[in-house]
Amino acid sequence: MEKITNFLNSASNIIWGPPLLILLIGTGIFLTFRLTFIQLRLLPYSLKQVFSRKHDKKVDGDITQFQALMTAMAATVGVGNIVGVASAVVAGGPGAIFWMWLAGFFGMATKYSEAILAVKYRVKDSNGLMAGGPMYYLEHGLKQKWLGVLFAIFGALAAFGIGNGTQAKAVADVMSNTFEVPHYITGIALLIFGALVILGGIKSIGRVTAFFVPIMALFYFIAGAIVMFLNFEQVPAAFALIFSDAFTGQAVAGGAIGAVIRFGVARGLFSNEAGLGSAPIAAAAAKTDYPGRQALVSMTQVLFDTLIICSITGVTIVMSDKWQDKSIDAGALTAEAFGSFLGGIGPILVSIGLVFFATSTILGWSYYGEKCFQYLIPNRAAVLVYRVIFVAFIYVGATASLDLVWILADVLNGLMAIPNLIGLLGLSGIVLLETKRFKKKIDEERQEQHK
Repeated sequence: MEKITNFLNSASNIIWGPPLLILLIGTGIFLTFRLTFIQLRLLPYSLKQVFSRKHDKKVDGDITQFQALMTAMAATVGVGNIVGVASAVVAGGPGAIFWMWLAGFFGMATKYSEAILAVKYRVKDSNGLMAGGPMYYLEHGLKQKWLGVLFAIFGALAAFGIGNGTQAKAVADVMSNTFEVPHYITGIALLIFGALVILGGIKSIGRVTAFFVPIMALFYFIAGAIVMFLNFEQVPAAFALIFSDAFTGQAVAGGAIGAVIRFGVARGLFSNEAGLGSAPIAAAAAKTDYPGRQALVSMTQVLFDTLIICSITGVTIVMSDKWQDKSIDAGALTAEAFGSFLGGIGPILVSIGLVFFATSTILGWSYYGEKCFQYLIPNRAAVLVYRVIFVAFIYVGATASLDLVWILADVLNGLMAIPNLIGLLGLSGIVLLETKRFKKKIDEERQEQHK
């Protein structure tokens, strides 16, 4: 068992090493230039579309554009937004936050491209529901079904780790450490909640996340805003340190600028999942008249996840100076940082935030894993069995220590990105054509408004 663990650890370090990170960020840069900085040009229009329901009616799809966005947000806003950012600052210093922002900026173009392809190449399954994502645009767009099969295998299995066990474990640990709730009680509560939502399928997940995610995000945003408002004189210095350290690496032992960049980019991409191919699975279920419309909505996910929520965590940690205390574990750093400003209520707020974030991730990833499994075995009964096993595994994750499973899931999660990035680069011309097609529609809409 130890040999297997060591092998998987080595595999994880290789897969999540510089080559994949360069490919992920490089794809985002390439798409940004090919789409002429669409994340800047059409951001105001994108934000307007997030809250518009004008195009949710009389078009194909299972859930509204907003519900699709919130399902994807539910899956990405998780432990990484609190613990992941803290570990990036511990390992890479405050400058890692700048590189996290940069990865998020280019990741918006990646997320846009994933979503536009997911909607364009989606299909209706035997139940009349939408099915889409990398496996479908790899098969029908790139004409490489074997890559779609690989992605689906990696995704269906990885869902049990990144989107289930690790999140359930984080919730159980927080409830135990902060509120002294036994792990098995948390496991039962998560199991019941998961069963009530997940077994109902995407429409149930969409309704719950559309209600749940905005509240949890606003809750955490307000907590961070209060810290910054009450200590506004420290905010400029924190930003100045983030920017200066991003190019010097002085806060890292030996001034290792490479470590600053690596951990910032890695945590940014791990948090928003741009390029991994997971979020477009939710985008494919949206009611939308044009692939480009849903793609612009999906693009804002990175803005909310990395450039807002992760920033609250990172800036608060830098302001607190707690990141310099090597006796504080990365897992407790965010709570310590909030506690230094808000007293005893700080760690409680962070704990509540983590419970919300991790629980929502379980909901989003249940759908991702299910759709990957359905692509491999398009049988209604088999899909229901997958849902039941996924729900049951929530309790296992909350109560057991399964290090081997988590490491394997980390490997599979990284492997998901490889076929997806091949598809994005190979189909970038299609992305450009669909973008031009929808840009004409935008121009028509604006002309109608001015009549």
